[in-house]
Amino acid sequence: MPLVYIVEDDVNIREIQSYALKNSGFDVEEFECGKELAKALEVRIPNVILLDIMLPGRDGLKILEDLRADKTTAKIPVIMVTAKSTELDKVKGLDSGADDYMTKPFGIMELISRVKALLRRTETLAEPSLLTSGCIVVDTEKRSVTAAGQACELTFKEFELLKMLLVNQGIVLSRDKIMDQVWGFDYEGESRTVDMHIKTLRQKLGEGGSSIKTVRNVGYMMSREYES
Repeated sequence: MPLVYIVEDDVNIREIQSYALKNSGFDVEEFECGKELAKALEVRIPNVILLDIMLPGRDGLKILEDLRADKTTAKIPVIMVTAKSTELDKVKGLDSGADDYMTKPFGIMELISRVKALLRRTETLAEPSLLTSGCIVVDTEKRSVTAAGQACELTFKEFELLKMLLVNQGIVLSRDKIMDQVWGFDYEGESRTVDMHIKTLRQKLGEGGSSIKTVRNVGYMMSREYES
């Protein structure tokens, strides 16, 4: 059965989450802070982490950065569950590497639905460790990117966006599909979020950025290396 780690310092919220998840067929472990989570991760890697932001000691965003920086935990799906509800808070959490973002108070049925949806999205076939297109080379294991031999420093979301484009070379991806896979199905931002990330991605890739084609009124596509 899927294992869910809950990192939440409010014992009442934690117990409600745990009870609902267990009744839905999940195995659950609860933690009050990042230190407890770190110890548990040394023993067992969960299928999903529910992570609060305002925690004692190291806050949730810092914990998320630690998870994404470690090869062992980098790919663990993470849902931020927090009282911080502004658009800026959501963008910050998602750009830091969260796969989904829920604001308190929330419905239990919605929580279960989000966890199940995230598991469906992340249960994909293993991808090749190296993805290439023209002068662009992406190492998914090292999470490194080079373009024309030059290293490119990308944010977590820029990397995920580039990876999605490369995996689907020659296929037009709608903005909605990109938002769904890279930012999470519930993200309420407008399409300009994708457009802004495409713009910065093109700039960082230099000459390689020209491989990312705009398909008017639809979305974007990574042209195959032999296409002009």
